[in-house]
Amino acid sequence: MSDDQRFFDFLKHRIGLDVASVGPAIIERAVRQRCTQLQMASADHYWARLLSSEDEQQTLIEAVIVPETWFFRYPESFSTLARLAGERLVQIKGMRALKILSLPCSTGEEPYSIAMALLDAGLAPHQFKIDGIDVSPLSVERARRALYGKNSFRGQDIEFRERHFTPEADDYRLSERVREQVRLQSGNLLDPELQVGEVYDFVFCRNLLIYFDLATQRRVFDILKRLTHVDGVLFIGPAEGNLLGRMGMRSIGAAQSFAFRHQTQADPEPEPLPMFVAPSLPVRVSPASAPVPPLRRPFSPRTAFTPAVPAPVATPQASDEASALLARIATLANEGKGAQARQACETYLRQHEPVAQVFYWLGLLSDVAGSTLEAQGFYRKALYLEPQHPEALVHLAALLASQGDAAGARRLQERAARSERAADSERK
Repeated sequence: MSDDQRFFDFLKHRIGLDVASVGPAIIERAVRQRCTQLQMASADHYWARLLSSEDEQQTLIEAVIVPETWFFRYPESFSTLARLAGERLVQIKGMRALKILSLPCSTGEEPYSIAMALLDAGLAPHQFKIDGIDVSPLSVERARRALYGKNSFRGQDIEFRERHFTPEADDYRLSERVREQVRLQSGNLLDPELQVGEVYDFVFCRNLLIYFDLATQRRVFDILKRLTHVDGVLFIGPAEGNLLGRMGMRSIGAAQSFAFRHQTQADPEPEPLPMFVAPSLPVRVSPASAPVPPLRRPFSPRTAFTPAVPAPVATPQASDEASALLARIATLANEGKGAQARQACETYLRQHEPVAQVFYWLGLLSDVAGSTLEAQGFYRKALYLEPQHPEALVHLAALLASQGDAAGARRLQERAARSERAADSERK
């Protein structure tokens, strides 16, 4: 067993993280950083320290997760929630408060967004309560402080900040009225001792399943299914819909909300989807004209297991190096040099922040090599970083169609078509 494999297995055991879903380079970097900070002479010395210290175990976990999120990420999800919450209150005749779960809740932006959305929709405070759970005690503590910088407010519509926050130096303090609606705790969904005794009307669990292997995905889904009321709704990430479709859930049909209900026998079967095959390498893309996505903060909104990569120094040289490496990956892949292209992708992930295009190339290389499950994982990672990445949508749809998942493939095709229409509109 290699030194690195020990740490991969540790993270898999403790938090369910599948190293293949994020790439080994990110975890290796976190281990090297801890060795340096503790002045450990070797990985063996650090391994002994890790096994003997619960504090260090939690520190390593904190080193490979990063609270990167913001308020009202995927705004359609919150508008859909507000509409469904009103309908649900009528259904239960207002006999109890709605129960809502945000997991992972990160530093609080998601559960507090839920609270603000429902209050702004006219719900009274006594009509709903929200639980937020996260594997990181540090993130939970930051959520409890409820003090946020400008990075937590993104997009053009931030009017909610005027209603619910008070300026405090360079930051913004969330109102007590919103904070009182949310109960926060630290916990691991895979920990059998985690006390979640509720059944929730609405569960937000976004961009979590894509970090697990298939067996862990099924285990987590079984837990989520038990936590969601039979008439409830589960909100997931944009790359996870096909997973839920195969596990007995169906989309409610609200565009861009990524909301699912329990499947019932009364649900109609989808129409057959024509089979199609993804194009194989080489895909002729000129390195000079290949689209290079902008560098961005990695893996957001943050999941329970979001890899932490230090922000690069924003210099023209760093940007040029990243662009040149992306172009080299495209060249190697187009020339059929799969091993070298994969190595270049790993180099990129070690030296720069992850971008969707790198994971797309990894998916395509795995696809051509016949590693179907690995390819799906990489395509989903690309869609996590860039939900409307057109090539990743098409190729993942092709894989699902070849496996008989017609409904999942259709959803991805429809997203790709919407993305293309939006691009055409912008060009016009």
